[in-house]
Amino acid sequence: MASATIAVRTDPDTKRQAQEIFKAMGLDMSTAVNMFLHQTVHEHRLPFHPGLTQFEQAVLEADSEPKRRFDSVEELMKELRSA
Repeated sequence: MASATIAVRTDPDTKRQAQEIFKAMGLDMSTAVNMFLHQTVHEHRLPFHPGLTQFEQAVLEADSEPKRRFDSVEELMKELRSA
């Protein structure tokens, strides 16, 4: 079976950390990347679920809420106490 070479750019710290994790699992970088590629082909999707953390999702939801304005601190406090 022929092989192909893939060049990937990443920062040195991420590469080092990944290599340490793979080494602890008995893998090298090439084997780990091949596992990722094979799983992607097998599942026809990424083999993980990319998405936002719960915090990031909450921030996006809060930012999408209509903004409210208050004319005074007292008005704001009254609204907060009634919630």
